[in-house]
Amino acid sequence: MGAGHDHHHRHFHFLHLGGGSGTFEGWRSRVYNVLARWPMRGVYRRIAQDLAAMAPERGAVLDVGTGPGVLLLELAQRRADLTLTGVDLSADMVALAQRNLAKVADRASARVADVAALPFADESFDLVVSFSLHHWEDPEAAVAELARVLRPGGALVIYDFDRAPFDRLEQGARERSLFTGAPSQRTPFRVGLLTPGRCVRFVMTTAAAGSARQR
Repeated sequence: MGAGHDHHHRHFHFLHLGGGSGTFEGWRSRVYNVLARWPMRGVYRRIAQDLAAMAPERGAVLDVGTGPGVLLLELAQRRADLTLTGVDLSADMVALAQRNLAKVADRASARVADVAALPFADESFDLVVSFSLHHWEDPEAAVAELARVLRPGGALVIYDFDRAPFDRLEQGARERSLFTGAPSQRTPFRVGLLTPGRCVRFVMTTAAAGSARQR
C-alpha cells in the first residue's frame, strides 16, 4: 500500500496489528469504537445519508461488517421506517454495536455472523450494505450468500477504498449468474476524510420479480 493512502485506511492497519484473524477483538474493538463514534463519524453520516435516499419504504437493511454499529445508528436516525440488522465476525464488536444501538433496539440489532455463511432466510433483505470488503477473505464465496438473502430487485451497495477487491465480487457473480439486474456501477464517493476518488461506491442488483430466475 502506498504511503499516505488516507487516514482512515491507516486506522485499519493500526488496529490489525497483533492479530492474525483479521477480526477486531479486545482493545482493538474498543479503539475502533472510539474512532467510529468521533473522528470517523462524518464518514458514517455521509454513507447513511446516501443509503437513506435509496432504501425502499419500510425496507429491511443488512450491514455486513457493522463493527460498533455506528452506520446503523446514523441510518436509524434518518429513516425510522427501516428494519436494520448488522453482522460482524467479532463478538466484541457486536457487543459494542448492541450498546450503541440500545436507543433504537426496537428496529436495529446486531449479531455475530460470517458474510460467507449468513444466518438468514432467502430473500430477507431489500438492501445489503458494507464498508468492510477490504477485510473479506473470500469475496467469491460471499457473493452467493449476499445474492441469496436479497429480495428480487434488491441491491448490494459497498463503500470501500478504490483498491478493495471489487473485481473479485463481480467475477464471482458473473460465474454464478448472480446479480443479473441492472449493470454494476462503480463510482467515486467522497466521504470527507478521503481525497476525491479514493473511496468508491459499488452497486450490484438482483433480478426483479418475474424475470428469469438466477441460477
